Amino acid sequence: MSDRQLPPLALTQGDPSGIGAELALKAWLLRDARGLPPFFALADPAHLSRAGKALSLAVPIETTTPLQANEVFARALPVVPLGVEVSAAPGKPNPADARATILSIERAVECVVDDAARALVTSPIAKSVLYEAGFPHPGHTEFLGELARRHYGGGPRPVMMLWAQLSENESLAVVPVTIHVALTEAPHLLTRDLLIETGEIVARDLSARFHIARPRLAFAGLNPHAGEGGAMGREEIDVIAPAIAALRARGIDASGPHPADTLFHAAARANYDVALCPTHDQALIPIKTLAFDRGVNVTLGLPFVRTSPDHGTAFEIAGKGVADPSSLIEAIRLAGRLSEG
Repeated sequence: MSDRQLPPLALTQGDPSGIGAELALKAWLLRDARGLPPFFALADPAHLSRAGKALSLAVPIETTTPLQANEVFARALPVVPLGVEVSAAPGKPNPADARATILSIERAVECVVDDAARALVTSPIAKSVLYEAGFPHPGHTEFLGELARRHYGGGPRPVMMLWAQLSENESLAVVPVTIHVALTEAPHLLTRDLLIETGEIVARDLSARFHIARPRLAFAGLNPHAGEGGAMGREEIDVIAPAIAALRARGIDASGPHPADTLFHAAARANYDVALCPTHDQALIPIKTLAFDRGVNVTLGLPFVRTSPDHGTAFEIAGKGVADPSSLIEAIRLAGRLSEG
């Protein structure tokens, strides 16, 4: 089935004072050159029109419905209005715009639930701005997890994976097992149950979404040299190795714990499909070093496909016309690929 016959992708607005509008406009302009599947934006059409004019991006904006978006996509950027205007001065985030940012995410999930969209791609948000408006969730992923439970009932917890196409024949995927916590807290959060649950979710979604028959999971150690046999910490012996053994007993191809400093050179990458790292920076430093402009944030464990560019709102360059749409383009392409059925 072609992209034109499948439902389109839903692209959320993100923080309207950031670079989200510029990236959406540039992605549409590159739709044919980069082979993008049809998508529609859930946003304020007037805001996108203003952004296009200010940035001299000749993008026609057409208000539409999700069902009409495929037809519109060839001639204009389809926009499904939120019914909420935004002030959106570039680089000057305003908590008054938080309602529209949140509503865009909620509506995108509803579109996927109703089969009006086949997947969602989320534009960057600024959590601090949402917090000022009373947003109760730690971040984007946790909010999507709540929306999934609201619409689908219980299910696995969301797991953040960063993915990048390094070359025609090689991709890199990394999962931080603990995410946005202080480094001092990570060892206390790193339990066998957390590692096992994360490994199971990753293995299942790599098989179901990425069509890897038997995913190879490589676990990094927490301590230097993976603890050096207990000389530099016992987390590898007491926590990580038993979790890996439990995953193997369940039929999952899991290896490690490997020293994190030798897990990401080219020869090592050939031995696994995804690297699971105990801390945030262990996972994100290598992928951002190897593919800074092309990384994609993929949320595993959800009942729908969600991708996002692997960068923030970039308020400091908003409105200047210099934002690179590569990561958003890769996020759109990956969402299309993962939701082909």
